[in-house]
Formats: sequence, structure tokens, C-alpha cells
Amino acid sequence: MKKTFYFIPILLISNFTFGQVGIGKQSVNGNSTILDFEDSSSNTNGIILPSVNNTTNALASTPSNNNGTFLFDKSDSKVKFYENSVWKDLSNAGSSTQITANVSSESSNSQGVIIGSSTSNAKGALVLESTNKAVILPKVSNPHTNVKNPYPGMMCYDTNSKSLAVYDGSAWSYWK
Repeated sequence: MKKTFYFIPILLISNFTFGQVGIGKQSVNGNSTILDFEDSSSNTNGIILPSVNNTTNALASTPSNNNGTFLFDKSDSKVKFYENSVWKDLSNAGSSTQITANVSSESSNSQGVIIGSSTSNAKGALVLESTNKAVILPKVSNPHTNVKNPYPGMMCYDTNSKSLAVYDGSAWSYWK
């Protein structure tokens, strides 16, 4: 009986920590997906990226662990991507006037939520840690016309143009 008692909690923790997550759906698409979103053809929701005052202090002390970080930089109102020690612009300068300040009392050393591992050296609000799984972004057809009130830093996959779409607070940018 003791073996069963200890085995079940370990199995549940393992599945939760290293499992796949579906948002707005019962299951994820495929075995190589770590995070997946609703597939509805009428979806107009995307991911809202974290916004920072500037990119200088946005990463942990070992920035190489943060390749693949996306954020909205309020200092120049651009959506950015971090790769090989360089922030790359994914949008033109937009507007950060819609962004509301975070007034919660989070700890400055808070790790955030990690999916795919029990720990991570990367710093972020949501860290997806996997060597063999990927994210399936929320799918939106023509976000520039169908998302009525986009928020600065919104990101989705445009099913019409078959590209990554990011909103900078003023306009959408598309990446194939």
C-alpha cells in the first residue's frame, strides 16, 4: 500500500511538470506540443507579451539562457525577440499608452510559471522549457481586421497570411 501511495503523487507531479498544456481546448495537437491554444475559426484572442520599461534589466544574469524571449519594450514601443545576446525588433515603434501598470506585489526574484520542467535558468513570466516540444500560438484570421481592440504586445498566428503577427500599440507587423 505504501508503494502505491508514494507512486501516485510522484506520477501526478511528473505529468503536471512535464506535461502538455491546452488553453481553451480539451487536448493539445500532437505529441511535440508544450502549449496549445483554442482552434476556433472565430478566435480573436492572442498572447499578450510582458512589457518592460527597457530591455537592460529584462533578463537574468546569464542572458544566454533567455534565447527565445519575447517582450514589449516600453522605452521605444516595440515588440522584441532575444537571440544570441541581441534584442531584435519584431515591429516598428508603436504606442505604449494603452499599457496599464502592474500594481501587484510580486517578488523581484520571482521565477514566474515554468512549463516543461521543474526548474529553469531562464527568467520570464511564462517559461516554456523543452528540448523537443514547441508552442502553437493562438490562431487568428486577419488580426488587423478581426481583433477589434488589440493590446500592445499581442502576438498570434495569422491563418490567412500564414505568418506571425505582432501588435505594437499602433499597427500589426507580420513575419513569415
